[in-house]
Amino acid sequence: QPVLGVEIPKPSGGVRQLGIPTVLDRVVQQAITSVLSDIYDPMFSNSSYGFRPKRSAHNALAAASRYIREGRGYVVDIDLAKYFDTVNHDRLMHRLSQDIADKRVLKLIRSYLQAGIMRNGLVEQRQRGTPQGGPLSPLLSNIVLDELDKELERRGHKF
Repeated sequence: QPVLGVEIPKPSGGVRQLGIPTVLDRVVQQAITSVLSDIYDPMFSNSSYGFRPKRSAHNALAAASRYIREGRGYVVDIDLAKYFDTVNHDRLMHRLSQDIADKRVLKLIRSYLQAGIMRNGLVEQRQRGTPQGGPLSPLLSNIVLDELDKELERRGHKF
């Protein structure tokens, strides 16, 4: 089903677009997330903290503090503007297909990605993005961002 488009104010100004799935879709997405987290979470960088089990912004700050004590001179805070809204579906699905053999699961995930968003009673189709507000989106975003994390590690950066 299409997700319900809701705008919430951001603390720094502006609004964040959420896509709230139906109750049934939330339940199915949570089940998918539970299974896929067991597959992907061990693969993610130890330096990745966002939207991960048993990790928080406090853990990330502690790591940054440790890096400063170890002699690193800079801390860079990066916010990928509208990241959830810009995830490329084909790139994400290609990445998922490398680890998920069951085509039914891949088809179900793609259907969630392409579910429309309802605003003011009208359904708009989505060509990109993972609707922020559903249980599956944070994991899918981390799967895409893992490539960046691995590149930062390869270059010897602490993050």
